[in-house]
Amino acid sequence: MPSKTKTIHVPHLGGIDAGYQMSENYDASKPTLVMVNSFTTSAELYRKQFEDEALTGRMNLLAVELLGHGETRTDTEHWTYWDTAIMNLQVLDALGITGKVFVLGTSQGGWITVRMALLAPERIAGIIPLGTSMDYESPRTRELGCWNGPEALAASIDAWTTAEPTPEFKPSEEYCGFLLESGFGGVAEEAERRFWIDTIQSNYTGDAGRRRIRMAAINLRERDGLHGRLFDVRCPVLWLHGTADQVYSVANAQEEIRLFVNSPDARVRVVEGGAHFLSFSNPRQVDEAVGEFVGRYA
Repeated sequence: MPSKTKTIHVPHLGGIDAGYQMSENYDASKPTLVMVNSFTTSAELYRKQFEDEALTGRMNLLAVELLGHGETRTDTEHWTYWDTAIMNLQVLDALGITGKVFVLGTSQGGWITVRMALLAPERIAGIIPLGTSMDYESPRTRELGCWNGPEALAASIDAWTTAEPTPEFKPSEEYCGFLLESGFGGVAEEAERRFWIDTIQSNYTGDAGRRRIRMAAINLRERDGLHGRLFDVRCPVLWLHGTADQVYSVANAQEEIRLFVNSPDARVRVVEGGAHFLSFSNPRQVDEAVGEFVGRYA
């Protein structure tokens, strides 16, 4: 399964080479769906969406890899999710994408959807967060059945924090197994499992890879919450959430969707049996919901 990822240079943070995958034959008459991957994955998370001819026939697909992820690179070591949102908007400009834009994001990608809608309300026609939370990693979310992010990430961040060079670094198989289980809900096929282990380890090799994965984990653990900003989201919101999500809960999604008070249409759609990386575990349900949503608001 070779990667189809390319890079494009944008000016934010003094210069970023942003990794992306895009469906062939961009058609400016169609809406564009920007897809933002989850923690320490890559644009390959959306392989099944790129393979869905019904979806690609209705819209342009563009998967952009967050700062610290995939093939996205910058010389600046410290960045936040706001920087990724700005980068994504600059990628749209650099690729010459016009027309209506929708943004779908998994887990931390869901936070990018909101940030893009806040930064460019005139440009973002709708957002589709998957398996996410709009809060910081708070006690409130844990009371609603979400994971304990600070506790789950502490050991990895400590292990990845050192002043000594680490030229032989790569994420452990234990870490990769943790991500496969918590995100994908387990991967049964050995070839697929091996693909993701190899992808994660190759994305984060050496000292530079250790610094990137460390900063990605710090961003996840210490991010700002969005509750106070959701009042300003004015576009439609379709929040898809699986009942088998091991990271964030349906109960949290159903509570937080009510904070989008100025969205003309904000709703949660629950996907029975869906894992945290919902577009991967349940592509048919996600693709059908996305097609309906984009068709309605494009």
